[in-house]
Amino acid sequence: MCGIVGAVAERNIVPILMEGLRRLEYRGYDSAGIAVPNGADVNRVRRAGKVQELQAALDESPLEGHTGISHTRWATHGIPNEANAHPHVSAGDVIVVHNGIIENFEELRDQLTADGYTFESETDTEAVAHRIHQHLQKTGDLSEAVRETVHELEGAYALAVMSVTDPDRLVIARAGAPAIVGIGEGENFVASDIAALLPVTRNYIILEEGDVAVVDRESVTIYDINDKVVERSVIESELTADAAERGDFGHYMQKEIHEQATAVKQTLEERTANGKVLDAAFGPAAIDVLDKTRNVHIVACGTSYHAGLIARYWIEDLCKLPCSVEIASEYRYRNPVVPDDTLFVTISQSGETADTLAALRAAKERNYLSSMVICNVPESSLVRESELVLMTRAGQEIGVASTKAFTTQLAALALLTISLARRNGLTEEQEKTLVAQLNELPGLIEQVLTLDPAIEALAEHFVDKHHALFLGRGVQNPVAMEGALKLKEISYIHAEAYAAGELKHGPLALVDDDMPVVAVAPDDALLEKLKSNLHEVDARGGELYVFADPRVQFGDRVGIHTTHMPAVIEDFQAPILYTIPLQLLAYHVAVKRGTDVDQPRNLAKSVTVE
Repeated sequence: MCGIVGAVAERNIVPILMEGLRRLEYRGYDSAGIAVPNGADVNRVRRAGKVQELQAALDESPLEGHTGISHTRWATHGIPNEANAHPHVSAGDVIVVHNGIIENFEELRDQLTADGYTFESETDTEAVAHRIHQHLQKTGDLSEAVRETVHELEGAYALAVMSVTDPDRLVIARAGAPAIVGIGEGENFVASDIAALLPVTRNYIILEEGDVAVVDRESVTIYDINDKVVERSVIESELTADAAERGDFGHYMQKEIHEQATAVKQTLEERTANGKVLDAAFGPAAIDVLDKTRNVHIVACGTSYHAGLIARYWIEDLCKLPCSVEIASEYRYRNPVVPDDTLFVTISQSGETADTLAALRAAKERNYLSSMVICNVPESSLVRESELVLMTRAGQEIGVASTKAFTTQLAALALLTISLARRNGLTEEQEKTLVAQLNELPGLIEQVLTLDPAIEALAEHFVDKHHALFLGRGVQNPVAMEGALKLKEISYIHAEAYAAGELKHGPLALVDDDMPVVAVAPDDALLEKLKSNLHEVDARGGELYVFADPRVQFGDRVGIHTTHMPAVIEDFQAPILYTIPLQLLAYHVAVKRGTDVDQPRNLAKSVTVE
């Protein structure tokens, strides 16, 4: 979850590290720190809070160095304060930053305390620093000390390590958390994500599970999990340095909401032709796998889980195949029944979500036909470890609250649905119709975005509220869930979503004139049922906010605020398009409440810990 940046160069690396931290702050922003060797000592600066707090400290007392590591933290062990901020130092020599969770750190801590080491923090990371130092005293070689240490660690980690006594190189190790080495000319870098290094290089190496890399200015030596020296390919990133800039938008989230037309277009490009979904889009083995698929099992977390719930409606309706959807953090602790010929599908923006990755690895031990991932990051672990891959091509998403990631995941799942449906009774003409509807989406998204000013005005009604209820029926129920998630994530208003038919089974007791009730009302087969449910709210004094098809009327009266969509929307398009007003509503409410929209409290973008 945390962000790591390190560098070895002839020039002063402090500005490089700080810019890298700013670009990785989406991974965590509880504290930040930096360290550079200084002769027989180490210069270390740490601050609680965001990277800007660290920068302010450096502005007052500038730091220089040719080798260094830095860190932006999402707290797991120990509260967010300066003492728990990384880097951690052992004996004034070994310096460590860490992303992940060391599950056996208490055992290590007890051993090290007995051996005379003193702990200054509550973190699991400090135990790693002391253990590396302990091994270093025996081996005299930092690389060997790190390799001996990681063999003793249980859990997930990306570690960047340096030593005052060996100041011209870094050691980086990974298991269960992402780590890369950036390749420069006469300088090299390490990081959690290539986004951190784009101002200095686009060339990088992805470390594989168990790898330990020794990095100096001129070379990179990589040891695999068996301590054998190996070669890893150098990749050139397609991202540019300005991909992470927010331009004229007030927040990254706002920018990413307005990028959705382009993002969905990119997801669909070259995946359809002549009114047909191209099976090759899913990978070279896709045709054989899709031909054999008789069940679909989807596993994901958070927003991606909501995308999976929507796909279940599509797959069961159009493909006539059983489809189950599970939260990844629960899946691995169950022993699910796997019917023959079941396709295992994971969904993740980052491709590094720890729970989803663990679920995939567990699935490989079970009787699945094959595995497929829908993902936005080509070099991620889920992509590398899945047999079939469909990239969403949404571009970098920095705002913690996912927006374009969600809509592009739905577009990708729609492609999968059509491909499976063709094998299960969908006619050629029906496929052409659905493909045409998908290709209309970018233009329709642009039209929906014209509601932005009206929704901004609507947001005023939510500013002083503490609770909200979101309602939908059928495939719109997961859309309501996503809307509630967005509102609670960034505005800190407690929001719940219910299938509208469940109101009378309990939630109706919550309704009063101080709880706004938000509903999505496309003109579909369940509209009349939804209307009845909303009348129940209205009759009990609830304040209704309805996003409705242009043809749907709820009566223009006190207590009912209807915002009509700007176009008639087909059923297959509706989940994507009705999501966007809910994103805009959450965004404007958060802005008006003065919360940190892009970096909401207690959260981080890429959840790489369990």
